[in-house]
Amino acid sequence: MQQNTATPTHCPYCALQCGMNLTPAPDGTVEVTERADFPVNRGALCGKGRTAPAVLSSRVRLTSPLVRRDGDLAPATWDEALDRIAEGLRSVRDAHGADALGVFGGGGLTNEKAYSLGKFARVVLGTSQIDYNGRFCMSSAAAAGIKAFGVDRGLPFPLEDIPRTGCVILVGSNLAETMPPALRYLTELKENGGTLVVVDPRRTKTAEQADLHLMPRPGTDLALALGLLHLIVAEGRVDEEYVRERTVGWEDARAAAMAHWPEYVERITGVSVPELRETVRLFCEPETAMVLTARGPEQQSKGTDTVGAWINLTLATGRAGRPLSGYGCLTGQGNGQGGREHGQKADQLPGYRKLTDPAARRHVAEVWGVDPDSLPGPGRSAYELLDALGTDVRALLLMASNPVVSAPRAAHVEERIRALDFLAVCDVVLSETAALADVVLPVTQWAEETGTMTNLEGRVLLRRRALTPPDGVRSDLEVMRELADRLGVEKGFPTDPEEVFEELRRASAGGAADYSGITYRRLAEENGVFWPCPATDAGGGDGEDASLDTTPDDPAREGDTVHPGTPRLFLDRFATEDGRARFAPVTHRAIAEEPDDEYPVLLTTGRVVSQYQSGAQTRRVDELNAAAPGPFVELHPRLAARLGAAEGDPVAVVSRRGRAVAPARITTGIRPDTVFMPFHWPGEGRANTLTNPALDPTSRMPEFKACAVRVEAVEGGV
Repeated sequence: MQQNTATPTHCPYCALQCGMNLTPAPDGTVEVTERADFPVNRGALCGKGRTAPAVLSSRVRLTSPLVRRDGDLAPATWDEALDRIAEGLRSVRDAHGADALGVFGGGGLTNEKAYSLGKFARVVLGTSQIDYNGRFCMSSAAAAGIKAFGVDRGLPFPLEDIPRTGCVILVGSNLAETMPPALRYLTELKENGGTLVVVDPRRTKTAEQADLHLMPRPGTDLALALGLLHLIVAEGRVDEEYVRERTVGWEDARAAAMAHWPEYVERITGVSVPELRETVRLFCEPETAMVLTARGPEQQSKGTDTVGAWINLTLATGRAGRPLSGYGCLTGQGNGQGGREHGQKADQLPGYRKLTDPAARRHVAEVWGVDPDSLPGPGRSAYELLDALGTDVRALLLMASNPVVSAPRAAHVEERIRALDFLAVCDVVLSETAALADVVLPVTQWAEETGTMTNLEGRVLLRRRALTPPDGVRSDLEVMRELADRLGVEKGFPTDPEEVFEELRRASAGGAADYSGITYRRLAEENGVFWPCPATDAGGGDGEDASLDTTPDDPAREGDTVHPGTPRLFLDRFATEDGRARFAPVTHRAIAEEPDDEYPVLLTTGRVVSQYQSGAQTRRVDELNAAAPGPFVELHPRLAARLGAAEGDPVAVVSRRGRAVAPARITTGIRPDTVFMPFHWPGEGRANTLTNPALDPTSRMPEFKACAVRVEAVEGGV
């Protein structure tokens, strides 16, 4: 019987990972209360966090394995379901080879599960074909960060620094709706005398807080950043000493920026020259300033270059790697940061190591007890993996993702999933993707399991089990152990999360994302620890230095100084070989699909406050559905007048990939040449039916944020 005591844990949703207390009640419900001791949210919770226990109900979630019989999913025993999965995977591998097996993970998996999933794919299945939905989150920012700084951590400083800076330029983020408890950092920034510039083609609730709101045409953020750098140079605002001592590549970056004079940038972006000049003044006059990006500039086929151009602003003005200043990315998914650090990305091994690095392969193979040569090489990125389903990849094991709703060109992705020889899904609910599976396994949720997550600051934290899962539900770690046994690998897949984390510590030791000095006990006592945190603090530093010169010390050593973790990166040097940051010599280029006579309008997509990602869980919560019951098309009154559409009338949005229909929401808070759709819903209002899978050449990020469409009135209102 569960005790009715409060357990401190964290929200299951976004990358803030807000602290909360969970208390089981005698009637079977779960009470959520504030946890003021956690510094990220200081007790504040959004509606999604407050109502998260609703998805724990057996009325909502899966409680029995399902196996497809005679075309329909029917309840089955665990042994039958696991046997079916093992046989499905084995038969495809025997017929078509190991790379005919695919694995698709999620940014909501704990570090332990993400780590084990990458190990399972490479050791048990022997496949290179593994990636995860976090590729759709901040991969462009990650790629740009690695190019510029030598390492990727969403925020290289804690959130608490934001209110103390002089100016924040927030690019492509609607923080008020995607991470409501974080809005207080911007409110406090302004209370402290700082200024806020928001870059967004819509006048969102976040943009309403801005001192200056720039509304560029979707897909032109790169030109906007280049135009701002041009003015920084022209107005003599470059920190020449900083550039000389801490960076390389300035001459090429400056030459590229000087080709983007203000009037030219105004024509591309629609942002006026006076607005450009005012942005430069607000950013450069204070001693400290930050640029924060989110999905707006990142989810583009030139997202890596776009983020690189915004990073250039912080380098040219001497802000990156200085207190209360620099560049940061606002990670989206709950474990979007940790999820890509430990091996479920197509090209990475634990510790943020490169799969192509022989030394990295040797280190991880030794921890895993396998031959380094047995580890497969890099596989396909997320969309490319989904696009290959049913042809090169014939069977798929999918955890914690719903690509039928969330992937670009979603109707095509659904077709590819239906073409598989075999599909197994592990999930909490019967998502739209799970409904297509041959076998569905019901797995534990955040409140029913212990594990670690890494939030948007790089703070590793401990989620604690507060509840006993229902009969018939098992953890993903148990699933992988059982499948490994059935596929001939009897060791190496423990089911205890702390035991998995101890192995993760060893595997990550010496890598960029070094967790070897972090333990469950430390996480509980310290409210999280910032990586990198090597096993020992050989230099006796204060944790504020981020040279990242960590070594794979034995985490079990005793008597050494405990490393405090690293809240602030780059204060002494960047994580490159020479310690200098790299400018990005980038130039503006068009989006992959510009408007034309047939498709004259731009579509951009995003979220609403009461739903999350594909909505697989939040759409099952009555309170959230009442607040956001379905999709809509946001359009400017001028466009609505041309269509003859009134508020609430159904309108069709058509792209080269398909058609979506949803009610019109008419507002002056969007550009006349742009429409917006949230992407949380399946069916005829599925926004990702329309989106363009054109990929960034470096990050392999699809271009969710801009594609050409036409908007049509729906005859007869149907």
